[in-house]
Amino acid sequence: MNNQEYLSLTPSIGGSFSYGWRKMFDNAFLYLLVAVIIAGILNGPVGAGWKADGNLGWGALVLLPLMIFGLAYSFMFMPVINFGEKYLFLKAMRNEEADLKLLFEGFRTNYLNIVLANLIVFALVMIGFVMLIIPGIIIACRLVFVPLLVMDKNLEPMKAVERSWQMTKGHGWKVFWMGVISIFIFIGGLIAFFVGVLLSFMWIHSAFATLYQSILNQDDDENPIPILGVNEV
Repeated sequence: MNNQEYLSLTPSIGGSFSYGWRKMFDNAFLYLLVAVIIAGILNGPVGAGWKADGNLGWGALVLLPLMIFGLAYSFMFMPVINFGEKYLFLKAMRNEEADLKLLFEGFRTNYLNIVLANLIVFALVMIGFVMLIIPGIIIACRLVFVPLLVMDKNLEPMKAVERSWQMTKGHGWKVFWMGVISIFIFIGGLIAFFVGVLLSFMWIHSAFATLYQSILNQDDDENPIPILGVNEV
């Protein structure tokens, strides 16, 4: 098997899901499965910190620390795990070693860039959603590769935002429809219960990692020094 098979990938929806499905069952399957389980477990406290029963008085004193914890956990801890999870899948798509320590590597090597990049993307998407939803969807699609660029290319937050915007120029609809397809894949996973949900998450991560790599192949050939221009929005 060609260990650099990924270098011949070209951007397509079907190709991304097909290659992603095939590669996730290669040697790294167990690592990817465990990574999805760990990330899912660690994502649990995020929702817990936001639960409220509407009571006032002493209930508010309990709720406030939970909300603060939920915010801190969401923006200071989970981005590192989520960015690491996406990078782990990219490594697997490239036939490179998919070590579970990548889930936590960001705490040691890239913490500030990860946190800031996540905040910037979150803020831009929320601003877009306030502007009648559709701009938020567009921004989310165009910035989908920010986590991978921070981890894979070690870019600073704003550079990652610029590069993702440049990379997805002409590919926004691919990202959008892959997102729509991912929803149905997840629903199918729910029908198959626990194992199906895990496989659906694995497939979705694998497909988007594949799309990133395929666009990167093209982008590195045609635009080795990406610059975001106002006419590219």
